[in-house]
Amino acid sequence: MKSYNAYPIDEEHQGLTIEVYLKQVQKYSGRKIQKLTRLKGILLNKKPVFLQKKVKTGDILRVLSLEDSSYGVEPESGPIEVLYEDSYLIVLNKPSGLLVHPAGQTSRGTLSNYLAHYYQQQGAICTVRPIHRLDRETSGCVVFAKDSHTQALLDGLLKEGILKRTYQAVVHGLMDPPAGTINAPIGSHPTKPNRRAVNPKGDQAVTHYKTIRSFSEASLLELTLATGRTHQIRVHLTHVGHPIIGDRMYGKGSPFITGQALHASFLHFPHPVEEREIAVEAPFPADFLRVLENHFSCNHEPDS
Repeated sequence: MKSYNAYPIDEEHQGLTIEVYLKQVQKYSGRKIQKLTRLKGILLNKKPVFLQKKVKTGDILRVLSLEDSSYGVEPESGPIEVLYEDSYLIVLNKPSGLLVHPAGQTSRGTLSNYLAHYYQQQGAICTVRPIHRLDRETSGCVVFAKDSHTQALLDGLLKEGILKRTYQAVVHGLMDPPAGTINAPIGSHPTKPNRRAVNPKGDQAVTHYKTIRSFSEASLLELTLATGRTHQIRVHLTHVGHPIIGDRMYGKGSPFITGQALHASFLHFPHPVEEREIAVEAPFPADFLRVLENHFSCNHEPDS
């Protein structure tokens, strides 16, 4: 049975052609619109319509949902923790030590392989579409789209900075000032190709931070990103002299955590299809809690 996405036309978009509305408002690609046209999958008020037809307030535009034919990765049984799920998207809590998606020599044992198996167990064929990624040793929230249209909408929210991601990290030393912004371009490392570094020829990178708790020689930080460069938080914190505890690439390892003490703790964004807000929180993993217990007094209150 065919299913359709329904888009009520509001006053703001009256007068747009169907093609312009689909491209600019709903973020359909030109290629997808062409495919839908061939399939006669675009209906206005339940009737087939030409792309140059102008819409008016109160119209209902219906667009055929194109079903996926593959998962995009090999399904593989493995543990996943679902933080949020609906018909359009799913948010998982990625453990440290997993890649989000196959890369390089790694084709199995990733979060995407496990998610494909999760879809398979539900009897659904759904391509795995991560909207963003976390480093292998970073834990926390990752959002996946369940269809290409939702993916395009979420990609737009991420690009525009509307999909808000908040991280928490435990770093060496006491931040001074306790809150601020690190604005330093990031590019290739001069001698180590698998690393990134602050580089005047690199891309602009901006990280906002504030200290949540500090004690002895460690600080718990909350961080948000104005840009999304590879290894941005890790590179910036090392650059200002406060590497993340356990970060073997940019600092040194810790006996209390296998990866680095960096956790994608919160996601907040408007639902790409439905008119509501989504807020998701990922609890700290056990080894992150061990770092907190080791570096902070149990009775110590957050610093003001």
